[in-house]
Amino acid sequence: MAEFDMVIRNAVVGTAADIFHADIGISDGVITALGRRLGPARRDLDAGGRYVLPGGIDTHCHFDQPMRDTVTLADDFLSGTVSAAHGGTTTVVPFACQLQGQSVRAAVEDYHRRAADKPVIDYAFHLIVSDPTEHVLRDELPALIREGYSSFKIYMTYETLKLDDRQIISVLALARREGALVMVHAENSDCIAWLTAELEKAGKTRPFFHAVSRPLAVEREGTHRAITMSEIVDVPILLVHVSGADAVEQIRWARGRGLHILAETCPQYLVLTSDHLDQPGFEGAKYVCSPPPRDAASQQAVWNGLTSGVFQVVSSDHAAFRFDDPRGKKRHGIDAPFAKLPNGLPGVETRLPLLFSEGVSKGRIDLPTFVALAATNAAKLYGLYPRKGTIAVGSDADLAIWNKDREVVITNEILHHNCDYTPYEGMRVRGWPEVVISRGEVVVEEGKLLAQPGRGQFLRCDRPRPVPA
Repeated sequence: MAEFDMVIRNAVVGTAADIFHADIGISDGVITALGRRLGPARRDLDAGGRYVLPGGIDTHCHFDQPMRDTVTLADDFLSGTVSAAHGGTTTVVPFACQLQGQSVRAAVEDYHRRAADKPVIDYAFHLIVSDPTEHVLRDELPALIREGYSSFKIYMTYETLKLDDRQIISVLALARREGALVMVHAENSDCIAWLTAELEKAGKTRPFFHAVSRPLAVEREGTHRAITMSEIVDVPILLVHVSGADAVEQIRWARGRGLHILAETCPQYLVLTSDHLDQPGFEGAKYVCSPPPRDAASQQAVWNGLTSGVFQVVSSDHAAFRFDDPRGKKRHGIDAPFAKLPNGLPGVETRLPLLFSEGVSKGRIDLPTFVALAATNAAKLYGLYPRKGTIAVGSDADLAIWNKDREVVITNEILHHNCDYTPYEGMRVRGWPEVVISRGEVVVEEGKLLAQPGRGQFLRCDRPRPVPA
């Protein structure tokens, strides 16, 4: 008689704390045993000495998010989660975005409708707060936090999303009272607007000048201002998609003063530079995101931050707009000025292979650090640990079997998103997830999707757990 629904045998198990050899016993979607020579199961999977790691958690991705200006994201909750699963990710946390003049509650209800019957892996929601009215701060956000939406993002830039400093402080104070985590997109909007206008006057409008309009100083100032408001309110914040040396320096400075400042970066800041925007014709539009990729020195500073503990999370910031599409990057034509280009890149599927290859395979980070950055810290920060983000008895059986030696050349043809390009075209990676398991069910095996749409479960997020900063 079978003791388990599934046993993964001969695994090299990697967690954020340890690497050890074990079999993994799974019953009813949960890990129920870790040991040697576990008993019989309905299904055996032989890891054959491959790494078995917690399924990745991507806590910064945009699926089917409503947009102004009739532009449309490429991926909905089906294509986005299918793509994530093929890249070794078993949980995603996209954003329910409050539109100005509307309620946050309405955004959450709309986002549940958009997700219904589509995800193939588990998912939760962050909130985006763009209009923190008295009603939102007094009634809506406290209620939503208690219901399991314990994190929200605020912006210092983008006309339809940005908050002024008084509004930011009000949101931070609410987060302190209610035990929520605020994510901050830190760039100085007025400086960007002035630089953009000056570049346009000079006729410098092709995609490359997007990076010129958002220099390191713009991110540095926004980062410092966010840190200052965090200090005034005495609440932790998480700075998202940190791109360069100046912001890293500000974070180090803040921690030197004893402030609890958390930070996230993304693969685009580890493997791309501003040179990628300097392509012939309109090709540079494929690399337009905010903040933009920087120079090689900033790229190295971000890697140094990963190895020294500046960053707690590596997310994709997947915001895919099709390139050859009038609802995407070409919304305003191939001669559109950079200020009219949708900001965002695809990357939910390539996040972990890029981080594993450039980090673990090249010796920049060890395997436990990879697991922490890819899954464990995110689970703790966003109230999903220990159900998610680790391999332990009682945790969900969200697992990925990695072949650390498998080499793959990334091309858009092999990816599963609904975008018509990848900014990582032609890059060779070493290390690839060959089997992906969500709550004990194999959802991807050797590149084949085995999961049905709608099997993903919505997750309530508890209040954040401490993560060293």
